[in-house]
Amino acid sequence: MTDRPARAEISFRFRGRDVSLKGFPPDRMLLDWLREEAGARGTKEGCAEGDCGACTVVLCRERGRWASYEPVNACILMLGQIDGAELLTVEDLAQGENLHPVQQALVDFHGSQCGFCTPGVVMSLFAHYHDFGDAASRESVNAALAGNLCRCTGYRPIVEAALSVIDGRPSDRFDEDEPQRVAALQALPSGDLFVGDQTSFFAAPATEGSLVALYEAHPDAVLLGGATDVGLWVTKRLQRLRKIIWLGRIAAFNMNLSDGDGVRLGAGSSLQAALGHLASIHSDLLVIMSRFGSWQVRVSGTVGGNIANGSPIGDLAPALIALESRVELRKGGVSREMPLEAFFLGYGKQDRRSSEYVRSLYVPRPRPHQAYRAYKVSKRFDEDISAVMGAFRLDLDGRRVTAARVAYGGMAATPKRAAACEAALIGASLDDPATWEAAKAAIAADFTPLSDMRASAAYRLTVAAQLVTRALTEISGAAVPTRLGELRAAE
Repeated sequence: MTDRPARAEISFRFRGRDVSLKGFPPDRMLLDWLREEAGARGTKEGCAEGDCGACTVVLCRERGRWASYEPVNACILMLGQIDGAELLTVEDLAQGENLHPVQQALVDFHGSQCGFCTPGVVMSLFAHYHDFGDAASRESVNAALAGNLCRCTGYRPIVEAALSVIDGRPSDRFDEDEPQRVAALQALPSGDLFVGDQTSFFAAPATEGSLVALYEAHPDAVLLGGATDVGLWVTKRLQRLRKIIWLGRIAAFNMNLSDGDGVRLGAGSSLQAALGHLASIHSDLLVIMSRFGSWQVRVSGTVGGNIANGSPIGDLAPALIALESRVELRKGGVSREMPLEAFFLGYGKQDRRSSEYVRSLYVPRPRPHQAYRAYKVSKRFDEDISAVMGAFRLDLDGRRVTAARVAYGGMAATPKRAAACEAALIGASLDDPATWEAAKAAIAADFTPLSDMRASAAYRLTVAAQLVTRALTEISGAAVPTRLGELRAAE
């Protein structure tokens, strides 16, 4: 940490006042604090893994002198992660006896029955209400609610309620007092945070220099990005995390920089913040990222966290491996960079040394002679883990493939390139599907997938091979529907 003493308590806004907390367990969950200590029991616990959305609350943060309202899953968010924010729950929206416009619309359209999921639905729609842009569409409402499961009403009255009130022009007390709200957030203490002692702590370095010093002193600490994975270590594995270093206060980690050749993504960038930059690389990345968990997951989860956890079923790694992306690692003041596929050594094992951390990712843009496609196959369209994730980048000389990079997730212990498939694709003609068969058959030489609750091994091999056909069919320009929208249009 720096020479300046670190703050010993987190600071945030809650119900119109500044709140400071210290002495809490490092792995204390926000939902537990809300229900057990703050008495805010409108927020519910459903799944305790960030899937159902019953626990959704909104964090208001100052973003470039304006207020940003972001929905998060309180069940898997560490209490320390609300440092510097304003915390809003379902009890905080009404003004006296007057319900918030979103709440009133749900009443008017009979959008609640048992009410257990309703607080989370309200908070997601409240965030959408304040999400700057055009009036809500059915698609935008469905996307905003992808992380909120309702088992009673069906979604029609909820969606109709949202469409009736979200017009792109928020008009409530939060909009009226935004300057004061932003000023109050700016006035909260900043700088390094260290709550606890040398044996057990929640820390949030404010600079990369502070991170380096702290991580070298505590190489056994857990580096925390958005907690969308680490949070489940606590709620599902029942692990006790004694030392946590949260990276969310390091501004340099949140930087995303685009140029003509590619995009540099900061490891601390949220998946939501990275979405637009990745979309500029290729439209398929926009589709993949839009299905990356839910809105609540994307505003919390980070680029670096998704890569560093080394999951064999993570969607981002195979999509970026096919693009020949590179990962930057840093230990102390020394950085090194490697091909992203080389980072994954085995299940749960990465090429990362003691006190070394993921700093950034560089994603090249496809060149004019290169074609790219990426596909996610899952049981549910939204908010589901992939059974198979496939990504393809082909170098073309006219209508013939001269080089290929093919990567899959869900097919092995790590995100992995399909070397035999790549070799078989060289020389294939976009105009002759018969020349594609060798590449499809080679998938069985590249992978020996497992059977689990998401898919059988046979299903995975079949789907992975068929994705080769799908990619080549689309790249060839054949007038065959291959996307859901195209299939509906063809009916």
